[in-house]
Amino acid sequence: MHCPFCGTQDTKVIDSRLVADGASVRRRRECAECKERFTTFETAELVMPRVIKSDGTREPFNEDKLRNGLLRALEKRPVSLEAMEQAIQNVKSALRATGEREITSQVIGGLVMENLKAIDKVAYIRFASVYRAFDDIREFGEEIARLND
Repeated sequence: MHCPFCGTQDTKVIDSRLVADGASVRRRRECAECKERFTTFETAELVMPRVIKSDGTREPFNEDKLRNGLLRALEKRPVSLEAMEQAIQNVKSALRATGEREITSQVIGGLVMENLKAIDKVAYIRFASVYRAFDDIREFGEEIARLND
């Protein structure tokens, strides 16, 4: 690991800890040359399937888009950041579990709605109204009625 301060390649690990429920490792390092200390994080790089959008275009899976959609749906709702991050992990795990190289955006939207329904019903309705492009109040009512079933 190169030192971010002086560029030397010789650094040593001082401390290692598991973070994010064991999903990554936090390492404190010290440069042998300039003695500066810095932190690195190590995570497994898992290949996510490509996304086939509704217009037929394909793009790499973008976790930031997923996070932003959830943040908008959960805005001003009493849901912890940990619950949101767990929902993101659930969606990503479900996508990897399919074993597919490409997956439609509709499948991703369905997984997001399943997770939102479990953590906050208002956020679920918000997301569904945008995702399914509700045209009028009747569609909101029908979706709310389905929640109570």
